[in-house]
Amino acid sequence: MDVTGAVAANAREIRESKGLTLDRAAALTGVSRSMLAQIEKGEVNPTISVLWKIATGYKVSFTSLVENRNNAASILRESDSQPLEEDGGRYLNYPLFPFNESRLFETYRIVIKAGGSLSAQAHLKGAEEYITVFSGRVEIYAGEESFLLSKGDSIRFAADQPHGYKNAGEDTAELSMIIYYKP
Repeated sequence: MDVTGAVAANAREIRESKGLTLDRAAALTGVSRSMLAQIEKGEVNPTISVLWKIATGYKVSFTSLVENRNNAASILRESDSQPLEEDGGRYLNYPLFPFNESRLFETYRIVIKAGGSLSAQAHLKGAEEYITVFSGRVEIYAGEESFLLSKGDSIRFAADQPHGYKNAGEDTAELSMIIYYKP
């Protein structure tokens, strides 16, 4: 999947559908006008944090920015996946199945290399995350609470508050993440 191209097309389409100028979009998202313009032209590959700022400012799901909207059915091959990177490439987010109005959720595959972490902003009000750890150990914090999870463990938490993920071991951690949005 060409994530940069999908982000470019989707960011522009969403902004225009909301009747926002680049200046107004910058004020809503906290992302500079010039960065938004570069993203919409496909000139840059934005970080996960920048995409979350845009999604939150536009009040849309994260995957509405990264999804490829041309296919009605999809098989996702690992070899075709292009991750979004954070923390110097130690936190990799593979968007899988995007949000849509009939499903109210989106899914991701997350890979956190040793020493990797991500601090996430609060998602839309009422959002919940469901995470299952498939390998490694992960520390997850949500608000003031912190949880240590190992292979086979799962967690559900309110994601409409600041939260984050940190590899708590020496080996690469792999997670499945579902973000559910209340109607």
